[in-house]
Amino acid sequence: MYAEAFIIHLARAQKRRPQVDALKSSLPLPVHIVDAVDGAVMTDAQVAAVYRREIHRPRYPFELRKGEIGCFLSHRKAWQEIVDRQLDAGLIVEDDVEVDAKLFPTVLAMALGNIQPGDFIRFPRRDGTDKGVRIGGEETRPLCQPMQAGLGTQMQLVGRQAAIELLKATERFDRPIDTTLQMRWLSNARVLAAMPVCIRQIDHLLGGTVIQQKTKPLGEVLSREIRRAWYRLSVRVANAAVAR
Repeated sequence: MYAEAFIIHLARAQKRRPQVDALKSSLPLPVHIVDAVDGAVMTDAQVAAVYRREIHRPRYPFELRKGEIGCFLSHRKAWQEIVDRQLDAGLIVEDDVEVDAKLFPTVLAMALGNIQPGDFIRFPRRDGTDKGVRIGGEETRPLCQPMQAGLGTQMQLVGRQAAIELLKATERFDRPIDTTLQMRWLSNARVLAAMPVCIRQIDHLLGGTVIQQKTKPLGEVLSREIRRAWYRLSVRVANAAVAR
């Protein structure tokens, strides 16, 4: 098993550069920096080439912001690196992640020891988001297959075949990367979760998110929450049907 690490970093996010350096020293693998796609400078034609609404069902109820499109494309760049470098697997890390110095090395070693070529192993940032059947690892450091993966793409270990499958399935996309990964039926990649939680997201310490968000009226906020809840229920029902 040979793996390398890829830190996704947006060049203009200069406040995050010290954290990138800290990550490089804390990851026990050869490390590469993936220059993140800056969605803010994408043209309408560039967006249209990769993003279109209502490709898949259930329908995603919101239009993606350019920052979300850039985030998705940045992860696709990392998947392509895994394929191009002919790695067995790649550890993909976003630049606002901090690892638990005590837990992380053993959880990563467990994931590396159990990953199959078609596996996408998440490192959740919260407890309780990726509950599922244990399929490997140890009692205290299990590898689980959740019915529905949790949200967020802060860190994941991606097998080469999984990278190939995900690249094929997401040449065009219609929703954020984490909700895309929740659709178990979309690709042949197997989405797993490595436990216990051994990372945390520290974007609040690094100047906040690099995905721009606008303040919305209360009525719109409530409407979005209702549509979001309905969408999440629809995905859960679809995943349950696939599992039968």
